[in-house]
Amino acid sequence: MIQNRNEILETVERYNVAGPRYTSYPTAVQFTESFDRETLDRALEQRGEKVQDLSLYFHIPFCFSLCWYCGCTKIITRDQDRGDVYLDYLAKEINLVKQTIHPESTVRQVHFGGGTPTFLTPVQLRRLGALINNGFNIHEDVEFSVEIDPRRCGEEHIIALSEIGCNRASLGVQDTNPDVQEAIHRIQPFSITRQVTELLRKHGISEINFDLIYGLPRQSTSTFNQTIDDVIRLDPDRLAVYSYAHLPALMPAQKLLSEDELPSPREKLEMMMAAVERFPEMGYRFIGMDHFAKEEDELSIALDDGTLQRNFQGYSTHSGLEMIAFGMSGISQGDDLYYQNEKDLAQYYEDLDEGRLPVKKTLFLSEDDKIRRDVIMQIMCQATIRFETFREKTGFHFKEYFSAEIEKLQPMEAEGFLLVMDDQLIIREKGRLFLRNIAMTFDWHLSQKRGHTNYSKTV
Repeated sequence: MIQNRNEILETVERYNVAGPRYTSYPTAVQFTESFDRETLDRALEQRGEKVQDLSLYFHIPFCFSLCWYCGCTKIITRDQDRGDVYLDYLAKEINLVKQTIHPESTVRQVHFGGGTPTFLTPVQLRRLGALINNGFNIHEDVEFSVEIDPRRCGEEHIIALSEIGCNRASLGVQDTNPDVQEAIHRIQPFSITRQVTELLRKHGISEINFDLIYGLPRQSTSTFNQTIDDVIRLDPDRLAVYSYAHLPALMPAQKLLSEDELPSPREKLEMMMAAVERFPEMGYRFIGMDHFAKEEDELSIALDDGTLQRNFQGYSTHSGLEMIAFGMSGISQGDDLYYQNEKDLAQYYEDLDEGRLPVKKTLFLSEDDKIRRDVIMQIMCQATIRFETFREKTGFHFKEYFSAEIEKLQPMEAEGFLLVMDDQLIIREKGRLFLRNIAMTFDWHLSQKRGHTNYSKTV
């Protein structure tokens, strides 16, 4: 049980500020379109000189209909023939990328995201699977996951996914309440979610994740508790419980939502606290700031052995993988370099027609970026920073390197969010609800751009 609930709720207004989710550090807003193509090419050539483990992400941008809350890069269409054209260009991109990775590198993770990956027909899914399985060295224990909109996923889709090696599925549920579904323009009877879950297990895709969102229009703590009751009956392995990010200036579709129906920051925090209290009672560990997993799930194992990480898909296993993204808007993450593909589909196609990787933005990391990245990822993934380990890895003393940041943490320490000791920094139970705020203290780029509004609120 969460202690001092009322006290925590009273802190909301003080800490409900705009801030990153830290799926990376530095964050994507630091990427720049002003980069030298030759410098990028040299960096990618160097990537190809070493054998490494890889994570591959494939962005499928198409959706049949618009969900008004959604902030993903997507294209609304009902023309599935566009999937064939898109796969033609993914094949071109795969061929170019293969020239920048060592032929003995091994793929440990594959993820289909979107958009709606199951917009693709079963035939198209099999073709994409063949491109991947024939183009890369796939590890026999690869984690192969796909995001699924249950409204657009039939049994033939699931059979195709199973045939190409998929073994984990993330189902977009968001909320099971009909009024909330109406408010966000995503009608999804719970019977459909149940049916797709059962079909996945029937065809051997037994590792199931559900995605929920709190803070949506017409939601209340009561309705969100009912959603928790509904989804837990289907016995998922993991649950992602995301905070709704209302940014209509950046995401025009959100202007269709009624802001009068949005819950208050206090109500949002009450919903998250309900999840934090209830899911552990049902056998799910609280992983980081917004994920829950069974004890035997790989996320729980990664939390225990220190390999839990965050990337642009959220919490993940297998830290240290080079992540390479394919498709429009996809973001690749290496140790020294991040880059993002073109968001404009026509330009993405044009670049590939001209035989060049469709890179729109890049970010080359400094040594300070890498140091701060490790610290922020420890906050988000381990809730502990051991100073001796930091010194052994960097050569610096934590309290000296981050003396200004430790001073800034004092109000949070007084709030009971964390404890700065002689040998470590520990985030306490209360602080786990405010991980983004704690991490922001160590964000050098954020400190240089005060008042930045491209982020969602932290609560």
